[in-house]
Amino acid sequence: MGKYLETQPRRVALLLSSALGDSLVFCVIAHNLQRQGALVSVFGDQALLLKAWLPDVDVFATPERAALPALLADFDLVVQLHTDRPFADAAQCHPNVLILSHVPNAASSESMAARLADVCRSEWSIDDAVCSNGLRAPAGLVSRRHVNRVVIHPTASTADKCWLPSRFIRLGKALRQAGFEPHFVLAPHERADWAVVEREGMAMPTFGSLSDVAAWIYESGWFIGNDSGIGHLASNLQIPTLSLFMRRGIARTWRPGFGPGKVLVGGAYIPTGRLKERYWKYALSVSAVMKAFAQLRAEVGEVAQRSEEQTG
Repeated sequence: MGKYLETQPRRVALLLSSALGDSLVFCVIAHNLQRQGALVSVFGDQALLLKAWLPDVDVFATPERAALPALLADFDLVVQLHTDRPFADAAQCHPNVLILSHVPNAASSESMAARLADVCRSEWSIDDAVCSNGLRAPAGLVSRRHVNRVVIHPTASTADKCWLPSRFIRLGKALRQAGFEPHFVLAPHERADWAVVEREGMAMPTFGSLSDVAAWIYESGWFIGNDSGIGHLASNLQIPTLSLFMRRGIARTWRPGFGPGKVLVGGAYIPTGRLKERYWKYALSVSAVMKAFAQLRAEVGEVAQRSEEQTG
């Protein structure tokens, strides 16, 4: 047991931001503290949508600010990743608040998921901390059941993170020609803007909830998409993931870090960050994405072969 948990009471509250990717990686803290015997409660709307997938921790909706002091009174420690979200004044609501905003800005080559596992080692001496948040599929689902199905997620939280729509369509057609089954995953309010997907004869399934999206991804073979929370979800479900990023520094920190994956940075040699953010999507070609996807498949195949040789 870590020294922090030997000297401190064990009730811990995690306050999650509204972003899906942030929520998934921050639950690495919850999982590792829980493994050490802490009683952890997670407050976050995205995590609540995946409550059935996070069976080992108590998950609740993001509370109203007015209710926060009373809600947190029974906890011994409150942890939040960002200084300003979900609450800019969390430190005023509890006497023992740990803000980990320095972690994304640290000079590190590790992903955020791995960095937060490192926090568990440095802050609480959890020497066997794992790069996992405990997410697991409900009974009845089969991992990668449809091995040729490629989930394409062409949107993101902001437009600057998104590769060109026309190239996503061309990518889908190239994947289909190569024998794969491209399926575009989109939020309900995004579907009208992507009607061309179905006009081109490709699938755009509908989902009733984020849990349904997770189940669909879990049974798919591959994932290709922008820097987004859905990419983190795919990685979290151990689906081989190809993620498209606009800048190398952002990719280094925020790449999906749970499962097998590859990052492709558009316009890596474009000078200055401002120009990269503006032109990366034009510099990244469909052929480059297809090449990276082939490399990802080869890497996953090599790992699987080694595993078979070791167990055989």
